[in-house]
Amino acid sequence: MNWLLLFIPVTLGLEFFAADRHILIFISSCLAILPLAAWMGEATEQLASRLGEGVGGLLNATFGNAAELIIALAGLRAGLSDVVKASLAGSIIGNILLVLGAAMFAGGLRHPEQHYNPAGARSQATLLTLAAIALVVPAAFRIAAGTTSEGLGRLSVAIAVVLIVLYAAYLLFALVTHPGLFASANEEGAKAAPASVRRALAILTAATVGVAWMSEIMVGAIEPMAHESGLSKAFVGVFLVAIVGNAAEHATAIQAALRNRMDLSLSIAIGSSVQVALFVAPILVLASQFFGPAPMDLAFPGALVLLILLSTLITGQVAGDGRSDWLRGAQLLTVYLVMAISFFFLPAAPASH
Repeated sequence: MNWLLLFIPVTLGLEFFAADRHILIFISSCLAILPLAAWMGEATEQLASRLGEGVGGLLNATFGNAAELIIALAGLRAGLSDVVKASLAGSIIGNILLVLGAAMFAGGLRHPEQHYNPAGARSQATLLTLAAIALVVPAAFRIAAGTTSEGLGRLSVAIAVVLIVLYAAYLLFALVTHPGLFASANEEGAKAAPASVRRALAILTAATVGVAWMSEIMVGAIEPMAHESGLSKAFVGVFLVAIVGNAAEHATAIQAALRNRMDLSLSIAIGSSVQVALFVAPILVLASQFFGPAPMDLAFPGALVLLILLSTLITGQVAGDGRSDWLRGAQLLTVYLVMAISFFFLPAAPASH
């Protein structure tokens, strides 16, 4: 896929010399992100070989979400908190349905049945359920109490602090006190030749910078592209942005599954959603208190909360017993496709003048 790196200068050229070609800029920047995501995948797999599946998955989730965090901060500075919420919800849904589903499907086509550590998968699924509850409560409180935006802001800040503490506890659990729960259930699949940790980290860092740069250009073209194509902002924010934003996790999870390393695939897919819900979203709530025209709260729209709840429910059922096959992957992909079709038929908002 390295030849797709040609789309990096193409994207920059379009951005500077044909800034009104929004659809072309969007497509070109998406293609430019793909080889960078593949680099991140290869580097992460090398780190997982040296440091373990749990650490490798955590590193991939962190570097994969770095671009989303940078883009979200830029959105908050521009006062686009609704777009930021949609992209966060889309990231959570996309990781546990699209990324994990594609990994299980692709791995199942090559291996009749794959196995992973069920205890680690259940632990991460439980964290996702807790995160979904934390998103439901502010939305329900706003409806029930009719609280002002100021009161909702204080509630969101308090919940954000609790979620960050929980995420820190999860890191302590996964990396220090109970790392065995996230160890590979398939020793043969984990025998890849390790490379230099320093070199792999350098590749991850460089690729992350490139992904963040191309993603920022891509996001800048989304709103005018949506108006030109007639797509709703909800569909673009929840699905298109999430698919491109999760390209790194998507590529790595599928590569790991094809090599029969489902522990790494689950650590990447579910772990990334856990990190978005328990760390990225709370950090954005806290950061928005200090800059931007309006602070962000955790009261997500009801439709997005419902999607997150349903996605968490089906993922917990599919990933809880320590085995996977192509049919389970197809089930997760079907749920994602049904949600995407539903949002695709939402009417597009009229362009603002």
